[in-house]
Amino acid sequence: MKISYNWLTTYLPEAGTPAQVAEILTSIGLEVEAMETTGGVAGNLDGVVVGHVLECVQHPDADRLRVTKVDVGAGEPLQIVCGAPNVAAGQKVPVATLGATLQFTNGETVKIKRSKLRGVESQGMICAEDELGIGTSHDGIMVLDATAQAGKPLRDVLHIDGDVVFEIGLTPNRVDAASHFGVARDLAAAMGLTARLPDVSRFAEGNDDGIGITVERAEACPRYSGITLRGVHVQPSPEWLQKRLTAIGLRPINNIVDITNFVLHETGQPLHAFDAAHIAGGRVVIRTCDEGTPFVTLDGVARSLSAHDLMICNATQPMCIAGVFGGLDAGVSDTTHDVFLESACFNPVWVRKTARRHGLSTDASFRYERGADISITCYALKRAALLIQEIAGGTITGRIHDLYPNPAPLAEVALNYDRIARLIGKRIEDEKIISILKALDFEITAENTGGLTVKAPACRVDVTREADVVEEILRIYGYNNVEIPAAINLSVNPRPHPDKEKLQNTVADFLTANGFYEMMSNSLTKSDYYTKYTSFEAAQEVKIINPLSNDLNAMRRTLLFGGLEAVSRNINRQMPDLKLYEFGNTYLFHPDKADKGAQAYSESARLALFITGATNEQSWAKPQGATNFFLLKGYVEKILERCGVNIYNLAVDETPADLYADGLSLRWKNRSLVTFGTLSKPVRTTFDIKQEVYAAEFRWDMLIEAQQAHKVLFADLPKYPEVRRDLALVIDENITFAQLRAVALKTEKQWLKHVGLFDVYYGDKLPAGKKQYALNFAIQSAERTLTDEDIDRLMSNLLKNFEKEVGAVLR
Repeated sequence: MKISYNWLTTYLPEAGTPAQVAEILTSIGLEVEAMETTGGVAGNLDGVVVGHVLECVQHPDADRLRVTKVDVGAGEPLQIVCGAPNVAAGQKVPVATLGATLQFTNGETVKIKRSKLRGVESQGMICAEDELGIGTSHDGIMVLDATAQAGKPLRDVLHIDGDVVFEIGLTPNRVDAASHFGVARDLAAAMGLTARLPDVSRFAEGNDDGIGITVERAEACPRYSGITLRGVHVQPSPEWLQKRLTAIGLRPINNIVDITNFVLHETGQPLHAFDAAHIAGGRVVIRTCDEGTPFVTLDGVARSLSAHDLMICNATQPMCIAGVFGGLDAGVSDTTHDVFLESACFNPVWVRKTARRHGLSTDASFRYERGADISITCYALKRAALLIQEIAGGTITGRIHDLYPNPAPLAEVALNYDRIARLIGKRIEDEKIISILKALDFEITAENTGGLTVKAPACRVDVTREADVVEEILRIYGYNNVEIPAAINLSVNPRPHPDKEKLQNTVADFLTANGFYEMMSNSLTKSDYYTKYTSFEAAQEVKIINPLSNDLNAMRRTLLFGGLEAVSRNINRQMPDLKLYEFGNTYLFHPDKADKGAQAYSESARLALFITGATNEQSWAKPQGATNFFLLKGYVEKILERCGVNIYNLAVDETPADLYADGLSLRWKNRSLVTFGTLSKPVRTTFDIKQEVYAAEFRWDMLIEAQQAHKVLFADLPKYPEVRRDLALVIDENITFAQLRAVALKTEKQWLKHVGLFDVYYGDKLPAGKKQYALNFAIQSAERTLTDEDIDRLMSNLLKNFEKEVGAVLR
């Protein structure tokens, strides 16, 4: 949002320099993202004043130089050596005083210093046009009008209006600051000053009723105000008004339209001017139209209206899309003589949906979508009507029609001084808190020793809770004024908690080092994704009440679909070999807690991995391999290992058949910790993916919990050698390696350090229903070197227990 410094200071003349204003605005939450100097000349002619040449004599040692005495309106006259042939006593001339910086027309920059020219001291510079950067002439000094006052800044004499425009990064909740006065109000509060809107007490209503108003959809238009002016003269706006608008990037159109735009950017209240001659029936009707009704907007585009678009109509046809965009026929033109001014408050949801439906975004819809100030509609009308009378002539006909059947109550908030201190981290004086709130237009309705009760101003639609008011207090008081304590106790629980951010960074670093790219997908997703699969209960869906589109109408319940959208997009752009990961949240609704408000919803952190395509680029040095389930399983195991979770301590379950063609689900404390495998063909088909995709999804919150339960044990490095032995066992096909490992570790708890599987064999050389596993064992004692007898005895015990527990036979 653009804010003009010159415009801003009309409400707050004591605001300070542009740099000071920018610093204060940023400190109070209205971040100045950029500053741009517009109009005027480089340097704004700072330090250049009108001088009166009192005396002009020949330089004693230079034929082409003159020595002058110049009155600059303060102190003793300055002695200035000048080489211009046209300098003479009695002239009024531009003088650059000591310290001034000039930027010449040719781009050269000169700082004025005390100097000597041929032995004579010079205390400034009498300037030519090109030396001031305002022209190209260098034939002689610039001679000013004889009536110019000595000492007056030259920019004021020449009417050079430079300006600084701030680009403010306005957050969505701060629609109250979407105007010059809104910014001035915050700035004044921070500086301990007072900003006031221009006085409209001169406004006087006419004698008749003017154009009438009927509101048929009060739920979409809680307040509608309007007034009629007749006999206006539509013409170009005066220079000052055009400069105000062009400074913030608006194109002047005509005086009537420019005034409505001016008042919008002054107060934040959108206005619309209708040509009264086009208001058939002499009445404005706020209603909806039939589905498919044709309507041509100001940009000349023919649009088909929805039955849910709120329209400003006359007795027979629509004239304007309420709060969004005007119509082509009913707008003000050069032939307009009578106008009807609209100042309304429209329902934000209605405006937002209509704007999205038609692909429109205007200054008006920007403010209505975020919640316009419902209390200011009549003030804005009066301000605009007075400006129209001043600039375009005309007569106010009738009274202001103000339809406001159900006045909106102001949000009332109780504040406790102790809680304010606890939230801020510092106790602020009660008087200071009260002064800040009053400066921000909060109404104090009750006060006691422990706190106070306030009503938020109507412009602050985002302030409804105590924490919101405390934020306002802290914002104006200054974040930098809250000292950082020497020590902070963040927890009363002595039990150590895992560093979630550190753990996430550890896993992210591991994945990135292994060729993965981190991705981020939208938390909003398409509800249709979930209706196809039995793994997701329809009742658990978190639906968006006012979705931007049908593709973003629900909160995601898994990271899989967002990841597959990214996989599909990359494959379609000739990037088939992918390794992606994402940290994100998923959302659920719990029907059994529907009567418990916010407790019926839950949010959980997830980590998702996706691999597909080849494992490496084509190269003569290394054959190209394909990603597979076991590659993914290796990454899953390594992540669990990094988090201190032993995969063999987890229960194994099957993956959901509708999502995965094959895979595993690992459970911890009877809850699914990670599910991974090959995604099913129907899932891939949904995203038009033909190649195999392997995916894993961790319950990240649960993984952190499991990591916290992990105990880290330390031991001395082994001093004695390790012995390795292998066994090839024939077992039933339903026996898993995890079962064999458990039997081995149960048989020998002291010396057996590792059990591994290095070969699996199925074939016709084995009996039906059998398979062969080749296991290796690492055996080591921390106390002595093991003998052959020790090793043989251990291996014999292992074989006996394998035969006893799982029916294994040594091959």
